[in-house]
Amino acid sequence: MSILGLTPRGSWVELEDGVLRARMGWAFSLECPLETVRFAQRETRRVWSWGVHGWRGKWLVNGSSSGLVRIDLSPPASARSGPVPIRVRELTVSVDDPDGLVAALGAPVRA
Repeated sequence: MSILGLTPRGSWVELEDGVLRARMGWAFSLECPLETVRFAQRETRRVWSWGVHGWRGKWLVNGSSSGLVRIDLSPPASARSGPVPIRVRELTVSVDDPDGLVAALGAPVRA
């Protein structure tokens, strides 16, 4: 994915000052209030693709097939996939510490 400019350095999820931010280089960016997080859970389904993929409000933003966390947002958040504005109601991201992210989100957790 580095050939596309999607590197670990430019890809992250952070929670700061009551805001959830997610980014994957130029291909995806989201910023929304934490209170829009309805629940978060570890995602156990297998995914066979990496990058930024979405359709009808459900987005997968990952650089790995492991460490996935699904985050449901309500109301849906405004985001961008490249230059295109999108709405995100379900975001699945890959992170180094999925349990830590779920705990930090403080949302009701579904196992």
